[in-house]
Amino acid sequence: MTREHARPLGPPGKGSDAARGQEPRLPPPGERVADRIVAAREAKGVDLLRAERETKIRRQYLAAMERGAWEELPAGVYARGFLRNYGIYLGLDPDELLAAWGRERGEVPVEPAIVVPRPITAPRRGFVVGPGLIVAALVALAAIAIISYMGFQLLRFSEPPPLVVTDPPTAVTEVAEGTTSYTLRGTTVPNGEVTVKAPGREDLRVLAGGDGVWRTVVDLRRGENRFVVTAADPSTGKEAEAPVEIVITVPFAQVAAPTLEITSPEDGLSVANGAIPVSGTTTDATSVSMSAAYVGPAPGQVAAPEATPAAIPPTAVPLADDGSFATSIDLTEGRWTITVTAAGEQGKSTTLTRSVTVVYQGITVVVEIRDQRTWLRVSVDGVISPQTGTGGKVYAVGKTVTFRGQSVVEIRTGKMSTTYVTVNGTSYGALGTTANPGTFRLEPGKPPQAAN
Repeated sequence: MTREHARPLGPPGKGSDAARGQEPRLPPPGERVADRIVAAREAKGVDLLRAERETKIRRQYLAAMERGAWEELPAGVYARGFLRNYGIYLGLDPDELLAAWGRERGEVPVEPAIVVPRPITAPRRGFVVGPGLIVAALVALAAIAIISYMGFQLLRFSEPPPLVVTDPPTAVTEVAEGTTSYTLRGTTVPNGEVTVKAPGREDLRVLAGGDGVWRTVVDLRRGENRFVVTAADPSTGKEAEAPVEIVITVPFAQVAAPTLEITSPEDGLSVANGAIPVSGTTTDATSVSMSAAYVGPAPGQVAAPEATPAAIPPTAVPLADDGSFATSIDLTEGRWTITVTAAGEQGKSTTLTRSVTVVYQGITVVVEIRDQRTWLRVSVDGVISPQTGTGGKVYAVGKTVTFRGQSVVEIRTGKMSTTYVTVNGTSYGALGTTANPGTFRLEPGKPPQAAN
């Protein structure tokens, strides 16, 4: 019988010999062993995949036997065992099949002692579900769940927490002018700890919710506000792989310089001894300051170089809500320049000056206590000054007292070396070189004179 007569029969079905209840037609024994095997498998209606599963012989060896590629089989007794088991599985006579295989290979017929890898006896039992199988399945499912949980935990502990900033949506953001705060939002691990850092500010820390969502409000200043956001998983101690840097810019407003108007004093004003009023108005200013510098002696005044009054440094002037300001300044005799400065935002400022001349009428004596506290008793034009009283008064170091009269001021001091005087803008220094008591008479245009 030729190869044409051994047509593939395929799986049992309509029209097959197995379906009609007939025995499968097999090729005659004289046909090649490989062809007989192929014909028997096709007559059985199985494919190589199923044959592999049911015989436990690898598919590559089954295919090699069906091609007659015997050199691809394991040598010796294993090749015979595979052929014998395959023949039994296909319903062929295993002894006759082995003998034919031996003849094809030119072997002398012998009765080999075959060690069968696994004898095929009865067909496999159908799948039966029993209590033992159910228990085994439940145990397997529990084991899978435990292993999955452990794997999840190991993965969680081995990976850093995620960190995403969702608002602002971009790394560099510009907000409206005048914005003073912004709400940062994002996500990380559930209950993760998020830290927001900004140069020159305290760190902000916020805990994410159970869904990993976090939010915090940051203060904004005009210009560039730079924030660095990090996250940590409190259960593992791991930090996010890379921090997220956010830049929020608040535009600077175009700020004009403050306006300034001085209503008092008038420029070139000449005044007698006393406080000089300084007042005016300003707009767009946040502060007002005033200073004064000595220019020279007043007309007809003669002052020694060492008696030059010191400049008065800038001092703050109270500024009302409507932009008005008013104060006064005490100047000694001479020519002075008064400077008023109104300062606004972004370093903008406006400055005005006024020249004034102070010409004393009568006598003004300024007494300053230095180095040690000192007792003083002063009379003005022959009358005890109420500032010291009849019993005198002790003044602390650094204290300055002013006395004004028509013609003469008399000073009784407990320590001459600590009592410094200035008469009508002219400084005469200490009343003496020793820390002894002394009495001195002071008159306009004259140095202090010791009195008995």
